[in-house]
Amino acid sequence: MFAAAIFALTMLYAPADWLRKWEKSIVESSRDRYCDKETGEELGWLISPFLSGYFYGYEATKDPQWIDRLVDWTDSLVSRKVKEPDGFEGWPKAADGGSVEESYFTDSLLGEAMAMKPVVLMSSEILRRTALKKIYGVKAKEYIALAERIFQKWDSRGCWRTCRDGGLWVVPEFGIDPKTNRWTSGYADREKNGFSNPANKENAIAEWMLAMYDATKRPVYRDRAAAWFRLMKGRIRTEEGGKYDVWDYWDPSGPWDYKPDGSTKHWVGVHPNGGYYQIDVDAIVDAYSHGLVFDRADIDRLTATNRDFMWNHQVEDAKFKRIDGGDPDPRWKNSPGVLWSALIVYDPTLRKVFEANCDPSSWGGLAATPWYLSTATSG
Repeated sequence: MFAAAIFALTMLYAPADWLRKWEKSIVESSRDRYCDKETGEELGWLISPFLSGYFYGYEATKDPQWIDRLVDWTDSLVSRKVKEPDGFEGWPKAADGGSVEESYFTDSLLGEAMAMKPVVLMSSEILRRTALKKIYGVKAKEYIALAERIFQKWDSRGCWRTCRDGGLWVVPEFGIDPKTNRWTSGYADREKNGFSNPANKENAIAEWMLAMYDATKRPVYRDRAAAWFRLMKGRIRTEEGGKYDVWDYWDPSGPWDYKPDGSTKHWVGVHPNGGYYQIDVDAIVDAYSHGLVFDRADIDRLTATNRDFMWNHQVEDAKFKRIDGGDPDPRWKNSPGVLWSALIVYDPTLRKVFEANCDPSSWGGLAATPWYLSTATSG
């Protein structure tokens, strides 16, 4: 409680015009209306930042316009779903199975999970508040029911796999044949084939699972998240005598992740895009706040990694190197590492870095700015 009070107090030193700048940015950017057109994985990368911004915008301001905007975008998304060969609904997008003959359409568990997370969070908030429930309660129940059907869809398609140290979700190796509107041949072996998602995608899905558990209290969602987090924690390596953490972008998890010659389907190592690791840390902090798998020692070690090893120790114009200290990749030369903003509630130094460098008008600021404001005011 004391830490929360101190965190809220320090918000007095954050720029006073953040909320105005953020609101102007998200309203103007919303005109692109990704909700009206995007499918597949882009539901996550292009639609979810707005849905998250609307959710946290409401949490920070209690202004119902942000609920209305989330409902508007969600309803547009829902109106475009199509029925697929197994009777479930989705937002399929053209994929390439390796040749013209193998081209097919497929929806994306990741995209749907990322989009549904803020919708489920907002729905839970609506159903907890009598005044909101009277206005939006029917919508909230419909959205949660949709999210549950999406879970059932991917579960029934054999995309959940149990591993020795936990469990994870795989990308299926089948889709919809556009010529016949039936499954491609890989559907018959759906329990055996597939490709394990990389850590950042698994973590984004796990955060959706936590939101689903909070909304429904169904143990299966918590159990699935916990199984992944156990696997994730087991893959984290410590360096410099246990001071810092490092982990790979992707690791093989079962026979489905190997080619016939025994080689892995993907390279194993640290990814040069630092943004992926921010997603990982977001999920780890979420797991910790739910009392799952990770403990305070894990949080402290992550904090030390980001603050003491990766950061250039300049509050203004802060820079972060790769989690493994490797050379920047030209493709992500400006973000080999990034601030792990989920940790700022635990560390005043990282909080100062966030306040000095957050741009409420940026793409990342769509969700990060209202999240920060909502976290401070909720203390």
